[in-house]
Amino acid sequence: MRAVLLGFLILLAGCQHLPSPPEGGGEIIDLRSGARLGPEQLVRELAGAELILVGERHDNPDHHALQRWLLEVLQPGSLLLEMLEPRQQARVDEVRARLAAGERLEDLPAALGWQPGWDWALYGELVEYALGQPWPLMAANLDRQEIHEIYRNPPALAGGRSTAAPVQQALEEQIRVSHCNMLPESQVPSMRAVQQQRDRRMAERLLQAPGPALLFAGAFHVRRDLGVPLHLADLQGPSRTRVLILAEAGAEVDAGQADFVWYTPSRPEQDHCARWRQSKRQAKKDPAGAGSITVISLMRR
Repeated sequence: MRAVLLGFLILLAGCQHLPSPPEGGGEIIDLRSGARLGPEQLVRELAGAELILVGERHDNPDHHALQRWLLEVLQPGSLLLEMLEPRQQARVDEVRARLAAGERLEDLPAALGWQPGWDWALYGELVEYALGQPWPLMAANLDRQEIHEIYRNPPALAGGRSTAAPVQQALEEQIRVSHCNMLPESQVPSMRAVQQQRDRRMAERLLQAPGPALLFAGAFHVRRDLGVPLHLADLQGPSRTRVLILAEAGAEVDAGQADFVWYTPSRPEQDHCARWRQSKRQAKKDPAGAGSITVISLMRR
C-alpha cells in the first residue's frame, strides 16, 4: 500500500490533476506556517504520513463529502471510524467479503449493525465506498458495555502526556461546557475518563492498523493538544502523523490543535442545550436511566 501512495505522489509530480473536491470545501490553511493551500498541496502533505487523523463535525454533510473525497485520492492502507464499535467488526468484515463476492445487500445498515445515533444519511456513502475497497475498514471506538464500565470504575491511564494536569483540566472544562454547565460535578471525572479511554482506544487501533492508517473521528478527538495524538505519543507512536481538522468558517483552530484546517461554510447553530435539558427532564422521570443518558450524550461530541 505504501507503493500505492508512492505512485500517487509521482502522479502529482507529473502535474496531473486530482478529482475536484466536492462543493462545500472552502479555505485550507497550513497552521504550521499560516500558508493557504490548494487541495493538491494538502494531499501531498498528507500522503507522506504514516498516520492521518481527520476531525469532523458529526452533523455537517460538507465534512462527510470531503472525507469521501480524501478517501478516493489518498487510498490509505486502512480506514478507522469512531462510528464503529469492536462488536461490529465481524459484521463489517463479513459484509466486505459478501460485497467482494458480488452479493447485493438490501439493507446495508442492518447488515453492519449500524448504530442509529450516527445518521446513515450522512455516513452511508462514505461507508459504502470504504466497504468496496481492498483495504480494511476498522472499528476505532469502545463498545457500549466498556463505556459504562469505565464510567462506573474509571481505570488508571498510563503515560505522561495524556495524564498531565492541564490536559485533564481542559477536558473536564470542555465536558462541562458541552453539557451546558448542567452536569453534576461528581460525574465530570468519570466522563473525562470515558473520553480519554476512547482516545486511547483510537490510538491503539491506529497502531495496529495496516498503514498508512486514516482515522475519521470528531474534531475534539483528533486535537494534538488534548486527544489521540497525546496517546500516540504515550504509546511511542510514529512521528510522521498529520492532523487535519474540518471546521466551519468562524471556528478557531490553531497550530497547537492541528497541522491543517479545512474551513467549510458555516451552518445554522442547533440548540444542543435544549436537547440536553430535555434529556435531564427525562432522567428525573426515570432515575434508573440517568447515568445511561449522561454517558451516551458525550459519545456524540
